[in-house]
Amino acid sequence: QVVFALNQTLLQQESLRAGSFQIPYTTEDLIKHYNCGDLSSIIFNHDTSQVPNFINATLPAHERVTAQEIDSYFRQELIYKRNERMGRRVKDLLQEHPDKSFFFAFGAGHFMGNNTVIDVLRREGYEVEHTPAGQAI
Repeated sequence: QVVFALNQTLLQQESLRAGSFQIPYTTEDLIKHYNCGDLSSIIFNHDTSQVPNFINATLPAHERVTAQEIDSYFRQELIYKRNERMGRRVKDLLQEHPDKSFFFAFGAGHFMGNNTVIDVLRREGYEVEHTPAGQAI
């Protein structure tokens, strides 16, 4: 699986360099949508937006199975579990110190896709609001 993932990543990078493959959005698009609080945008609605996409229709069937296994592993281990841990830590701090104010900052990747840190906190009963750039807290 590691060799497959490395090969697919290299092929994707070679395609990007050759101009035969383009990412459907730019870093500037991500920043704009993030700053606008548009976390439900199409850009942010992909479970695997933080990890390379190994699944493509041109793969032979046995490689497609490997790609799906890797994608599932990345999604579970690198995204969902990490967001769950961070969400629990935030919840624990808020519960342990109800009289204190906190400011939590996370990278944009923790707000993308499904099962985000925000989703974890909302499931715990917290109300989470977006504060636009430049707005006083």
